[in-house]
Amino acid sequence: MIGPLHDTARQRPTPRDNIAPIPFECDAPFLNVTGELPRELNGTLYRNGPNPQFDSPGSHWFVGDGMLHAFHLENGRASYRNRWIRTPKFEAERRAGRALFGGFGRRLPDAPAEVTDGGVANTNIIAHAGRLLALEEAHLPTEIEPGTLATRGYHDFGGRLRGAFTAHPKTDPVTGELLFFGYNAAGPLTPALSYGTVDAAGKLTRLNRFEAPYASMVHDFIVTANHVLFPILPLTGSIERAMSGKPPYAWEPDKGAYVGVMKRSGDIKDIVWFRGDACYVFHIMNAWEDGSRIIADVMQFEEAPLFPHPDGRPTDPAKSVARLCRWSFDLAGNTDRFTQSYLDDLTGEFPRIDDRRAGLKNGHGWYACANPDGPLFVALSGLVHVDGAGTRHATHLLPAGDTLSEPVFVPRSRDAAEGDGWLLTVVWRAGSNTSDLAVFNATDIGSGPVALVHLGHRVPDGFHGNWVGADEASH
Repeated sequence: MIGPLHDTARQRPTPRDNIAPIPFECDAPFLNVTGELPRELNGTLYRNGPNPQFDSPGSHWFVGDGMLHAFHLENGRASYRNRWIRTPKFEAERRAGRALFGGFGRRLPDAPAEVTDGGVANTNIIAHAGRLLALEEAHLPTEIEPGTLATRGYHDFGGRLRGAFTAHPKTDPVTGELLFFGYNAAGPLTPALSYGTVDAAGKLTRLNRFEAPYASMVHDFIVTANHVLFPILPLTGSIERAMSGKPPYAWEPDKGAYVGVMKRSGDIKDIVWFRGDACYVFHIMNAWEDGSRIIADVMQFEEAPLFPHPDGRPTDPAKSVARLCRWSFDLAGNTDRFTQSYLDDLTGEFPRIDDRRAGLKNGHGWYACANPDGPLFVALSGLVHVDGAGTRHATHLLPAGDTLSEPVFVPRSRDAAEGDGWLLTVVWRAGSNTSDLAVFNATDIGSGPVALVHLGHRVPDGFHGNWVGADEASH
């Protein structure tokens, strides 16, 4: 364990946040380390997030140009590299020297007619079938060259895929199959969803389309060993609103919550829709089957954050925070309602598990949390470790003013017991305006990090990342 983390930051908290982009790309081949990096950590932590190269009128934080941050660890040493993802939008704006898009992929009136692709590839990055893919939910995956972070372009699975591909596909740990969906599948702000599968070798094996109860922002979905679930929650999309200058996405709780349940071996015509109380969920921790029930642990908001009501009024800040919540679905046909039960009162987001238990009953989970003694959800400033019942085992809180990113679990070895490994997160130090990569013993986060990798600049708040071992993709 390392002693108090940056006591100077504890003494001099600042009101700065870590949202603004950084204006450069760089390579840092030899980073200073406090503590000792575990020698078993050989691979790269890839992180993705919005980092707009140009200011854009009316633009939402969600749609900034994607920038990748890669921390490579090998034999106790650490290096870093960051690169913008060279999407068609990025390249067109780089040539123009200014923004050509605003809002959710909306072309600015003076943008050249031939510039139509507003994709930003800014939300997640995964490895599958030997490819490294940067993801966002409105466009195809963008293939990235491991190590160099060079952009290789869209990956359409041999021409078989068109349209949206979720930023949160799920990998079956038993079969290696990748499951995905896309919303707005029939065009912007439409209620159609697509659903597909990609086998362990990278071949697209299934692609279907179906109509949801209404158009919704569907950021994540739920997969178990034998079922797939599609949450349709009342952060609604409306082309009529968008055309009239009102919010394209808005909170409409009167529509209620729907979750469609389908057997993975079944057909979209067999989807059964369950109803629940209005809520919003960006991220799923995990889900599994328990006899005739499906259990899913999610980070649930009472009201959607970051988006207004249809008339532009903001949602209630006291309700626009997420807490760990358990959903339960009765597959025996006794009810068409699903239950929603909070497991903790601690505000948090970005839940993760040991991915070797994805879709199966898990005994460990982690998420980023807000300081329970601080202001209401001003930032994610700690880590939580829970067991399979959602009971809190340990919490680690940062010094005042510091914040952190989504935690990522890395097993000690392929056959290590569940939870035996490390938790990696990127920490922003408010006092120095720099970032560290913090490495924790995953089942002892309360003792603090075992190692800190120090970067000379900050990594802006982003969305998601994943660890790719040295044996999964060449560096």
